[in-house]
Amino acid sequence: MRYCFIFCFQFLILFGFGQYRSLTYYLEQATQNNPNLKGYRNQVMSNKLDSQILLATLKPQVSFISNDTYAPIIKGWGYDDIITNTANLSAIVQARKDFISKGYLGSLQKNIQLQSQALLDTIRLTEKELIRIVGEQYIITYGDMLTMDFTNEIYSLLKKEEDALKRLTRDNVYRQTDYLAFVVTLQQQELNYMQAQLVYNSDYLTLNNMVGLRDTVVARLEEPLLHDTLIQDYTNSVFYLQYVTDSLRIMNEHQLIDYSYKPKVGVFADAGYFSSLQFMAYKNFGVSAGIGLVVPLYDGKQKVLKHNKLDTEEKTRIANRDFFIGRYNQQISQLYGQLRATDSLIEKINQQIRYTNTLIDADLKLLETGDVKLTDLILAISNYFNARNLLKQNSISKLKIINQINYWNH
Repeated sequence: MRYCFIFCFQFLILFGFGQYRSLTYYLEQATQNNPNLKGYRNQVMSNKLDSQILLATLKPQVSFISNDTYAPIIKGWGYDDIITNTANLSAIVQARKDFISKGYLGSLQKNIQLQSQALLDTIRLTEKELIRIVGEQYIITYGDMLTMDFTNEIYSLLKKEEDALKRLTRDNVYRQTDYLAFVVTLQQQELNYMQAQLVYNSDYLTLNNMVGLRDTVVARLEEPLLHDTLIQDYTNSVFYLQYVTDSLRIMNEHQLIDYSYKPKVGVFADAGYFSSLQFMAYKNFGVSAGIGLVVPLYDGKQKVLKHNKLDTEEKTRIANRDFFIGRYNQQISQLYGQLRATDSLIEKINQQIRYTNTLIDADLKLLETGDVKLTDLILAISNYFNARNLLKQNSISKLKIINQINYWNH
């Protein structure tokens, strides 16, 4: 009676709302709620603003400049007034514009674009990793639900036959010890079912927490409809495209280094008041204009060192890319091999389940007449339980393998 009460109470808690949730729902929640993805998307928006800021810096820059000083000479002590003019007063509005070549501007803009592309690659990689991790946890939790349902099925099957066996025992068709052995098996199966409920409940809440859901009501899960994808060209995958983006970035940085050592030209003009207040201060309003030219001559071979540093970075990129290609081919080959072996094993397990199920049906019919040993029935049910459990394990393993294949191929 106590077990029955606990069972009913847990059932109401777990499935009182009878709702179902799908893998698609959890993946959507994971990508929406993940803080890293939000941060990367904000950085992409920030890079778009950086591009606008770059263009703004190339427009004329207008500034108000005021430098006012007073250096008194007290009793012959003070700064040399030939240098300081005793006092200086300025209030100037200055306009300045620096000129860069279209090629340099294009490289600067491309650098920002490549930074954004690298962030987009990171976003896609993060999404793929989320899909893989959440998908695996969903599959594990779904497997827990199958175990829970199956243990309940076995428990219900045994419970259904308990009354008939009790009657046959009273009629001395079966011994009291046989009936007690059956009751022990029944109680053990009830405990298995309760344990399966607890495991499912725990893994379900872990799944919710993983995707940022704060819902504590445990619902049922829909079957994850995963299908293995065809082997695709790895050069189209985001794993490979990140190396392409990195290559373009390194080439562009080579160009930026070259452009930074070209002559730089800028012009300026100002108007305002600039005076030492020593002679006709009221006439010291004026204008000026000028041009600035910077030609790099020698910097201690920094240019060569910067190029060498990028060349070293390119070697690292190539090594990482080649390692990925080898790992990708090995992973795909291994996963498809595991998938074929699992499919073959599942087929054999299903055949065993059909045979065991037929045997149980026959034993249950013979139970009514007392023409079957209870030990044989319990053994048949045990074999059926083991076969179904093995089927569940391999079915879940197959889903995990497909989840991994899709991770590499998509």
